[in-house]
Amino acid sequence: MNTYDLLVVGSANADLVVGVDRRPAAGETVLGSDLTTHPGGKGANQAVAAAKLGARTALLARVGDDGHGRLLRDSMEAAGVDTSGVLVGGAPTGVALITVDPSGDNSIVVSPGANGRLMPEDVRAAGELFAGARVVSMMLEIPLETVAEVVRNLADGARLVLNPSPPAPLPDEVLSACDPLIVNEHEAKVIAGTDLGDDPEDWARQLLALGPRSVVVTLGSEGALVADAAGSQRVAAVKVKAVDTTGAGDAFTAALAWRLGTGESLAEAAAYAAKVGAAAVTKEGAQASYPTAEEVSAL
Repeated sequence: MNTYDLLVVGSANADLVVGVDRRPAAGETVLGSDLTTHPGGKGANQAVAAAKLGARTALLARVGDDGHGRLLRDSMEAAGVDTSGVLVGGAPTGVALITVDPSGDNSIVVSPGANGRLMPEDVRAAGELFAGARVVSMMLEIPLETVAEVVRNLADGARLVLNPSPPAPLPDEVLSACDPLIVNEHEAKVIAGTDLGDDPEDWARQLLALGPRSVVVTLGSEGALVADAAGSQRVAAVKVKAVDTTGAGDAFTAALAWRLGTGESLAEAAAYAAKVGAAAVTKEGAQASYPTAEEVSAL
């Protein structure tokens, strides 16, 4: 019996957000809106997104002993996330500096802070979390050595979902455990280490050749492509008016990981995740924008 539908191992950041008419060029200063602070970070975002959908969710992460850390823990607990694996101390809470333009597109700079202190020994000490997890989801806002340690600590039968963001070359033991590896075009090129051309089907084939059991390529307004050894399939996007795209990819990944754990196929899970990601861009912020299952059904 699994205690958790989803265990997320990853980052927790305070998002410091400023709206701009246009993002600045190199050496340029532009005026923006008043600064707002939101709970974020890819790990915390995924955990909150899954919990709001109804998944039994836990997070293994590290935050600072500061106001930003308290903001993050409060947000996760309010969403129903099990925060027993959220460690405190070692460095200030991570911070993401985000600018958002009128179209909803964003640019982000992350100061990792405490996220960089989530170490392999923290993974080894979290055996109960791993033993109880049906699916484990990760990203790369934590040290790569910690990502590799997660692979070594997966429970028998647990499924690993990885969004390699920010992208970096991955060791074979990590790639071979991914089911799926979730990438956008930029991430796909970094992981593959080469120019992949213009055809997403080719990207998926080249990525699968590196060892993942399955691949999901997100294509923005064109939806997504799912692929495994049996072939590939397109998943349509859900058309909505975007207000803020911050954290939408995290909502997509969390929803897909959760639905895979319920027994859905990769294409079915991606189709549901596309709805969740679409709902998330219709509101400002990351975690505050994430929908409930009822809101996804209405969409």
